Amino acid sequence: MASSSSHLPDAIQVLVSSLADESSLVREASINSLKDIASLHPLLILDSCYSVSRGGRRRFGNIAGLFEVMAFAIRCLDKGDADPSLLGKFAKIATSEIISSKEYDTDWQRAAAGLLVSIGSHLPDLMMEEIFLHLLGPNSSLPAMVQILADFASVEASQFTPRLKDVLSRVLPILGNVKDMQRPIFANAFKCWCQAVWQYGLDLSSHPLLDSDVMSFLNSAFELLLRVWASSRDLKVRVASVEALGQMVHLITRTQLKTSLHRLVPTILELYKKDHDIAFSATCSLHSLLTASLHSEYGSPLLDFEDLTIILSTLLPVVSIHNDGKVHSDFAVGLKTYNAVQHCFLTVGLIYHEELFMFLLNKCRLKEDPITYGALCVVKHLLPRLAEAWHTKRPVLVEAVKLLLDEQSLGVCKAISELIVVMASHCYLVGPSGELFVEYLVRHCAISDDELKGFDSSKEVSRMSSSSIHGSELRAICEKGLLLLTITLPEMEHILWPYLLKMVIPRKYTGAVATVGLSISQFSVCRCISELCRQRSSSSNFLLTECKARDDIPKPEELFSRLVVLLHDPLARGQLATQILTVLCYLAPLFPKDLGLFWQDEVPKMKAYVSDTEELKEDSSYQETWDDMIINFLAESLDVIENREWVISLGDVLAEQYELYTSDDKHSALLHRCLGILLQKVDDRVYVHGKIDWMYKKANIAAPTNRVGLAKGMGLVAASHLDTVLEKLKDILDGIGQNIFQREYVTLFNMTKLKGSTISKCILRATKGVSWNLGIDLLSVIRTLTASRISSASLEWILTIDNLRKILAFFSDRVKVQDVDDIHAALALMYGYAARYAPSNVIEARIDALVGTNMLSRLLHVQHPTAKQAVITAIDLLGRAVINAAESGASFPLKRRDQMLDYVLTLMGRDDEEELNGFSVELLHTQTLALSAFTTLVSVEPRLAVETRNHVMKATLGFFALPNDPPEIVDPLIDNLVTLFCAILHTSGEDGRSRAELLLHILRQIDQFVSSSMEHQRRRGCIAVYEILVKFRTLCSSSYCPLGCQGSCIHVNKTDRTLHKNFSNLPSAYVLPSRGSLCLGERVIFYLPRCADTNAEVRKVSAQILDLFFSISLSLPRPVGSVVEDIEVLYSALSSLEDVIAILRSDASIDQSEVFSRVVSSVSVLLSREEFVVTLHGCTAAICDKVKQSAEGAILAIIEFVTKRGTELNENDMSRTTHSLLSALMMVTEKHLRQEVLGAISCFAESTSSKIVFDEVLIAAGKDITTKDISRLRGGWPIQDAFYAFSQHATLSILFLKHLVSVLNQAPIFKKDLERGDNSGLSFDVRVEGDVFQAAILALAALFRGGGKVGKKAVEQNYGTVLSALTLQFGTCHGLVASGQQEPLRTLLNAFQAFCECVGDLEMGKILARDGELNENERWISLIGDLASCISIKRPKEVPNICTCLSKALNRHERFQREAAAAALSEFVRYRNTDNATPTTWSALFQGSGQEVDTETNRVSEKETVSTAMVIHSSHVQTLISQGLLRVSLGSALQLRTPKDNEPIRLSGAQSNIRVNSAPHLQRAIESNFHLISPGVVPLYNYRKDIDEYIPLKFEQVKNHDGIDSQLEQMVEVMCRHVSDESSTVRRLCLRGLVQIPSIHILQHITQVLGVIVALLEDPDESVQLTAVSCLLIVLESSPKEEAVDPVLLNLSLRLRNLQVSYHICIILV
Repeated sequence: MASSSSHLPDAIQVLVSSLADESSLVREASINSLKDIASLHPLLILDSCYSVSRGGRRRFGNIAGLFEVMAFAIRCLDKGDADPSLLGKFAKIATSEIISSKEYDTDWQRAAAGLLVSIGSHLPDLMMEEIFLHLLGPNSSLPAMVQILADFASVEASQFTPRLKDVLSRVLPILGNVKDMQRPIFANAFKCWCQAVWQYGLDLSSHPLLDSDVMSFLNSAFELLLRVWASSRDLKVRVASVEALGQMVHLITRTQLKTSLHRLVPTILELYKKDHDIAFSATCSLHSLLTASLHSEYGSPLLDFEDLTIILSTLLPVVSIHNDGKVHSDFAVGLKTYNAVQHCFLTVGLIYHEELFMFLLNKCRLKEDPITYGALCVVKHLLPRLAEAWHTKRPVLVEAVKLLLDEQSLGVCKAISELIVVMASHCYLVGPSGELFVEYLVRHCAISDDELKGFDSSKEVSRMSSSSIHGSELRAICEKGLLLLTITLPEMEHILWPYLLKMVIPRKYTGAVATVGLSISQFSVCRCISELCRQRSSSSNFLLTECKARDDIPKPEELFSRLVVLLHDPLARGQLATQILTVLCYLAPLFPKDLGLFWQDEVPKMKAYVSDTEELKEDSSYQETWDDMIINFLAESLDVIENREWVISLGDVLAEQYELYTSDDKHSALLHRCLGILLQKVDDRVYVHGKIDWMYKKANIAAPTNRVGLAKGMGLVAASHLDTVLEKLKDILDGIGQNIFQREYVTLFNMTKLKGSTISKCILRATKGVSWNLGIDLLSVIRTLTASRISSASLEWILTIDNLRKILAFFSDRVKVQDVDDIHAALALMYGYAARYAPSNVIEARIDALVGTNMLSRLLHVQHPTAKQAVITAIDLLGRAVINAAESGASFPLKRRDQMLDYVLTLMGRDDEEELNGFSVELLHTQTLALSAFTTLVSVEPRLAVETRNHVMKATLGFFALPNDPPEIVDPLIDNLVTLFCAILHTSGEDGRSRAELLLHILRQIDQFVSSSMEHQRRRGCIAVYEILVKFRTLCSSSYCPLGCQGSCIHVNKTDRTLHKNFSNLPSAYVLPSRGSLCLGERVIFYLPRCADTNAEVRKVSAQILDLFFSISLSLPRPVGSVVEDIEVLYSALSSLEDVIAILRSDASIDQSEVFSRVVSSVSVLLSREEFVVTLHGCTAAICDKVKQSAEGAILAIIEFVTKRGTELNENDMSRTTHSLLSALMMVTEKHLRQEVLGAISCFAESTSSKIVFDEVLIAAGKDITTKDISRLRGGWPIQDAFYAFSQHATLSILFLKHLVSVLNQAPIFKKDLERGDNSGLSFDVRVEGDVFQAAILALAALFRGGGKVGKKAVEQNYGTVLSALTLQFGTCHGLVASGQQEPLRTLLNAFQAFCECVGDLEMGKILARDGELNENERWISLIGDLASCISIKRPKEVPNICTCLSKALNRHERFQREAAAAALSEFVRYRNTDNATPTTWSALFQGSGQEVDTETNRVSEKETVSTAMVIHSSHVQTLISQGLLRVSLGSALQLRTPKDNEPIRLSGAQSNIRVNSAPHLQRAIESNFHLISPGVVPLYNYRKDIDEYIPLKFEQVKNHDGIDSQLEQMVEVMCRHVSDESSTVRRLCLRGLVQIPSIHILQHITQVLGVIVALLEDPDESVQLTAVSCLLIVLESSPKEEAVDPVLLNLSLRLRNLQVSYHICIILV
């Protein structure tokens, strides 16, 4: 505590400084904190505040907050802690701040004034002395100082009053110089000072208040205010002066008051004319004046009542002011004004009570709304307070109020209602007048909501401009008043009971008994009756006696029927249904015996149903359920009643009470049903027939609600009197048209009696021979004309048939058609409900008659939507009657069921004449009912035909595409549509296979909506699929356990016997579908994207769909001989899927991608191999889903499927899957999604067979090349993107490159070759189509250009093979150019250029750009030679591999490829020089013999002696060889070099390009740091300076001879072998290549070369011969003659001689 106290001043300083913070929140928080501290340590706060307050507001920003804290702290000081010196300083600071500004209107000035008032509470003299210093003479601070004194007087009346004399002595001298704008402040100060004196006198009544000097001062001030200030032009000055005068009247002398009344009263009353907001101030002053004038201990009243009349007349209209307030603050001011006015009247009433009573009654008789309203309110207020004085005036007051009961003003009605309650509490309501007033309250309780709207908009009701009373307020007051009379006033019981029972029956009180609304604060007459009955419950016999004693009380039958019908609305105000049920129970003694006992059991159940209104609102069918409960309640009550006469009497009463509900269709509908259930209990057919005639006559069939109630009532009657009802319906149907015509004719006849026989003749002539409808319309027109005032002659001319028809064409409407539609609609519903309620054993013949005689067809010509709905409902009811009969055991087929379906389809459609906007909602409602009728009709026998089923589905499927609005209509429609499809599935299948086929048919029809781009369509489609699958699972329930148990087990579901009744003797294989019939693969890939949908509900439902599919498939019996999979694994995956669904249902915050991944993982396990294959084949549509997120999910699923189960696919599956993926790639246009698809294709190629994937891609590319202009495709060529993807893939890039090279190495077949039929020059073992060849070239170009670093690395690693392939295709394309095909060459050159750019061979690119398209034979061969020369110079290491490939190409059948290979080889041979050659492969670096070295482990077989060596190629590479693995050979003996243990021997790279030969005896190494390694593991490392690490390397097996010599020997051998090629170009190029062998090697092969030359000297081709001669010259010039020529000299001479003879030339051998 000590520590915290020591830091408190610092904390206070921080808080004080925070008072000037920029944030208002910080400032407010600092003020509150400082106040909290000040309540405990006020001195600390004052010290801290004083230190910062000395500089004023210029140094401290928030001086107002500082003063506020200081004032609070001073108020918290104890008396002993108040230091005068410190408080004096504070007073100086505060006054200095106040006087620093001329205005007194700022927050800091008001805070400073508050500080001074706080100082005055401790040291008033100190404070006043400081203020008095500034009251001397005129200055700008006078108003502020006076206001401070006023505030001090209001707060400290006991300290201010003794010092009033000093204040007045200083203020009065300066009053005469006060300006008008400052006068309100001085007047307010006088008001506060007088109030303080008055308060002081109340607290200390023993002390004298004022002396003579003070009285003199006050009288002077009073005269000044009254004579000068109160007459000022400034309204504010006048109001402030009146308020001050109102407080001063208590302090001045009585004589002065009397002389001032004639001036003061008009001054106050004048303020009421200005503004209602000033009324409160004026009324308060007036009340003070009346109190001082009328109530005094020293004399009689100063005002007579005649003088008061003007005051009272002015005050009466002010009573209604408090009703004007629209906001709470205005209402509070108005209420204060109202109370002040009542105080004024009470003040007068206490002196002049009789005069005031008569005054108020006379004002009531004026019937002027504001005056009457005010007088009634005053009477209501004074009646309890002047009860004794007005006791003898009771009859007069009652009669006066009775005269006002017919007033229509809401304000007057409200005042009367409140006055009635007050009068009742003082026993004014007795006898008939009491019942009259009770009836008044009940009548205003019965105001309906429609009447309330009329009240609010009526101008007559709003005449009282000063009142803003609403009809709902009046109704509430009457209801509360009536309840108060019932509960709190026992003396009213004899008036209310049983009089309130009379209020139950009359129609005008219906609103009071059955008010419509939802406000639980409203009550009804039933609540009052129940309260009265509860009070009299102990004397039930007395209750019965009282009711029977009065003839004007309704009969029990009337009460019962009325209350039962009024039960209709369970949500009525004040829980009306509960109150009525309570009343019925209390009134049970009035009804037949045993009803009370029955109701004791039933009424609590009904009360429980309506007890929770909020729960009722959530149930859309609550009204229908409640009405059914009422009918059941009535039916069971009638069963209890044994008195038949009472039942008949009740029926008569029900019929009579139709008049009570003529405009209330809802209650009329319930009344129809009540009368129908009663007639069902009556056996008298004549009585029943008469009542149903009366029901139809009283029904308003134009209102749909009333019409339905009539139909249900007729149906209830039909349950016992079916034939009677059908007879009545037939009469109505036959009389359609005639009744209307007769009604029009009688009306017209009555009108024409006054006009003589002329019009009658015209009528007969005009209506003769016309149809019923036209006749009705004609009579209507004639009646209109007859009602006019034209002459009979004019009418006779008008009433001709031609003129009438013209009039009809102009004025035609559909009113009569509407009437006919209403009759047809009512008839249809009555037929339907008659069938619905009729006994099942008798309706078959009636329904057959109704349908078979086409009676229904007569009802189909309705046009209005509600009439169509009625006919559709009737058809639906007929079908349900058939279903109910089947359930009760009396099944029969519904004849002409298909025809009835057509009827519904016809009625469901839209007429061309109907407007969309006018009937769109009604049309949707019609279609909703039609779908329900479809469901019913397809569920009855006979089974639905396939054509009919498809027709119905086609007509209804489009409803899935409806918009969402309005949801209250569209949602039920979609629900009915789903139910219809479930019913079709239920009833249309014959066995398991057919049901599965039907299921797939339905699902495929819905697929378009499941995959829609509209979210609401996807949601509806998924929900529909789920519901259909649930239904299908129910149909598939059988004796097979879904968990795979054999025999009987506890898991077996009970089978629906009605579903399988026709298959009881068949094996389950016929009853149940097979797993294959479900097409799981197709369905899974279709619904799987929905599991990644953007809508949460769609994701959840789609996962449930997949779960249903697999749970159904696992529950089906397995075929005999099928492969039994691991059932535990399958059910584990299914369980995992259900766990995911549980997560989705709970809306847990889980990553959706994780949920989707789990779904895909489960599905991947649950699919069989065949289904898995189908899933992959159908991936195109899933990848192209219209929802991007779903499409991405489908791609991820495909990738996971392929990754996990790709090895299960065969070549055909791979090919088809690749084709599907490529199709999706072609269809996808979004860039990101296309990249995802490419990733899936790459994953598929990596996980399966890349060769098959590449082949399919090339085939697809070839098709595009031949069918499309791939350069102009919008968004680019998708296949080229695939090429790029393969090229950039780390694994696939090399495989793709090798595959392309292999494709290029196959001879292409072009269309022109096929057309020519000559492909001898292009024959090859394996061929490829020309478009695929072109695709391969384009793919290579794409790889070269778009492969990036990965592609470039692959090309570098396969440089030789790629270049060889391109070189060979260069020859092929030039061959095609000769046949007129230029495009392949251009494509190849483009690819070749891309290759040069990729590998960085710019020189080679220049050569191609210069001579690439030259077609001359020698020219393109020279081009290949130039390319070979360039490669030999730039990339000598690649030459051996290239030569190997080209050497093999010389064996091909395609001539141009052989020529290209020969051209390249003939050039490459020139660069095989030992001095310049560098070994480029491990096989060229090491020499040995024996078996191969394992390149994976670097292990050399110990059985063979293989000598290996290492060559360091560059100085920055170092290789480490572990010691103990080296055998060093020095000379011919092996020596072991043993450096230190575990120290590796480092071989320097300084000596490079040195070859170590291996021979039978080991030679000494040329350099000491090269060693021969013994057999075993060879650890070899490559040192990288950039990362400072050693990278392991691998060895290849090497031959036991020189690499370069071997390569050259192979080349020589190949060229020698192909000098006999059938192509002269090949022969010539091989010969030229042989003579270009480097000089250092030519001696080794001179014999072979000369032999070839000698042989080709006799070649049949002249160019070859010439080449041989030129080559001979070259050889002879570069080789020793004796060594080379001597062996072949004779043969050479002979051949040269022959050549000389042939060409007649001279050849000289040198």
